[in-house]
Amino acid sequence: MWTPQRVLALSAHTDDMEFSAGGFVSRLIDAQVEVYSVIFSIARASVPAGYPEDIMAQEAYAAHQIIGVDAARLTIHDYPVRYFPEHRQPILEEMVRLNREIQPDLVLVHASTDVHQDHETVHNEAVRAFKRTTMLGYLVPWNNFRLEPRCTVPLAAHFIQRKIDAVAAYKTQTMRNYSDAEFLRSWARTCGITVNAPYGEHFEVIRWVL
Repeated sequence: MWTPQRVLALSAHTDDMEFSAGGFVSRLIDAQVEVYSVIFSIARASVPAGYPEDIMAQEAYAAHQIIGVDAARLTIHDYPVRYFPEHRQPILEEMVRLNREIQPDLVLVHASTDVHQDHETVHNEAVRAFKRTTMLGYLVPWNNFRLEPRCTVPLAAHFIQRKIDAVAAYKTQTMRNYSDAEFLRSWARTCGITVNAPYGEHFEVIRWVL
C-alpha cells in the first residue's frame, strides 16, 4: 500500500473522523505516519443537558489518544454547529494556512455526497484549499444519500477495536444508535468483505495524485 508521510484529517464535528476513518488513521499512525487532526466545532448547542458546554472537546482529546493521534497535532475550533455555511470564508482561510504549514500529501475529509450542511461546507472548502493534494472522502451510511466507495482500506481487527474504543470515549453520544459497537463492527465487516479483508473502511476518491 502507498504510505503517505503527512496526513491531515478534517472534521466538522468532534466525533466525525473517529466514526468514519478511525481505523485507517490508527493504521497510519502504527506505520509511523504524521497525522494531524483538525476539528471545526465542539457542537456546544448539541451537548446533552447536564454536561459542560465544552465536554466534547475533552472527549475528542480522549478519543484521539486512543487512536494514537498526538495531542500536539490535534486542533479544535469552536464554529457554531449547523451554521458552517455562514462561516465558509474563515474556514477556507484556516485550511489554506494548514496546507501551507503542514503540506499534507493526503487529506481525509467528508465525502461530496454528505448531506449535513456543516460536513458539506468542510468538504467544499477542502476541495478549494487542497485541490493539488490527494484527498479521500470518508463515508457515513446515515448521512450519504449515495455511497460510492472507490477506495477501501483493509483493516485488521485491532484497528477496528481502537475505533470502537475511541467512539466510546464520547460519553455524550452513547444515545446515538450509530455509536453502538455492534453496528461499528458490522459496518467495518461489510466494508472489508468487499475486498476480501476481515474489516475495512470505505472512502470516496476525490483526487489522487501519483
